[in-house]
Amino acid sequence: MKRSLVLLPLCLGLLACQSPNPYSADSAPMPPAPAHAADAIDLSAYPAAPLDFARYRTWSWLAPPNATGSLSAEQMQQILGSGFEQRGLRQAQPGKPADLQARANVRIEQRMYQAYDDVGVSYGYGHYPYWRDHYGLYGRVPIVRTYQREVLVLRIDLFDAGSGQPVWSGSGEAYADGREALRQATRNALDQFPPN
Repeated sequence: MKRSLVLLPLCLGLLACQSPNPYSADSAPMPPAPAHAADAIDLSAYPAAPLDFARYRTWSWLAPPNATGSLSAEQMQQILGSGFEQRGLRQAQPGKPADLQARANVRIEQRMYQAYDDVGVSYGYGHYPYWRDHYGLYGRVPIVRTYQREVLVLRIDLFDAGSGQPVWSGSGEAYADGREALRQATRNALDQFPPN
């Protein structure tokens, strides 16, 4: 009896699936292309051609960096220039055109950092106080320390000297500790130059 009660709805369900589908597969034809579509190629739809960074060999300052903190403008120009030298770019001789123009922005920011000292959970067995046996499980609250550090932030922008178009930009950071901070920030900023 129970089997027939289960089989009867199952058979009725299968019979219901045998009915014809009232929907038909029908589609409208594609509209014709606009008349001006075949005339010209839309170059904005394609990515820009990759730049050949091997043709950039010399550079000059578009605007020299300003003095920041304990660093003079001359020290900053020397450190940034040596960073460019390590990447294969030579400073253009006076009176000769450069391939690239460089602009650097250096600033010192105050940043807040937090450190968590979590000593975890302890458990144990002891005889204190009153010399009775005690079992325990103790949780401790993490200690949060907040401190402030000065961070030197460097942003370098390189422009094509002929067209004036930007070709590359990078940024780097280091804890502000004088000259070594600018050297480290320069290394961090130029890590991705030239792009692959």
